[in-house]
Amino acid sequence: MGETSTKPYLIRALHEWCTDNGYTPYITVQVDEHTMVPVAHVRDGQITLNVGTLATNRLVLGNEFIEFQARFSGVTENVYVPVGAVSAIYARETGAGMGFEVQPYEPPEAGAQGATPNPAAPEGSDANPASGDDDGDDDEPKRPRLTIVK
Repeated sequence: MGETSTKPYLIRALHEWCTDNGYTPYITVQVDEHTMVPVAHVRDGQITLNVGTLATNRLVLGNEFIEFQARFSGVTENVYVPVGAVSAIYARETGAGMGFEVQPYEPPEAGAQGATPNPAAPEGSDANPASGDDDGDDDEPKRPRLTIVK
């Protein structure tokens, strides 16, 4: 098995930084058939989620998935997001945070640490997973874009 991604570690670190500074951590997620989110709140194939400790129940910021329970319009929902689908984490109050490349979903290898079976996609989840930044230059690998966090 290759080296693990830095992305889940950076997400956890920025979540902790937001919390320690009294900010509300938000994540932006590219929605596809592997994400379990309330579809009524998806806009243009994306959803922004408050992952603060006061807004979530049973929050797990894992290496493969982010999962928690939260209330949307008064209804408790289970949220299940592959880490690869996260395009940003930032403080709602200041906008400080970091953006990430969205990686296509790859199922964890059988027996992998922290592997969780993929729940069925919510019914009616017809969100458009296409990202709007297709520059037509597919032969060259995309370079990660990092934001400097002060």
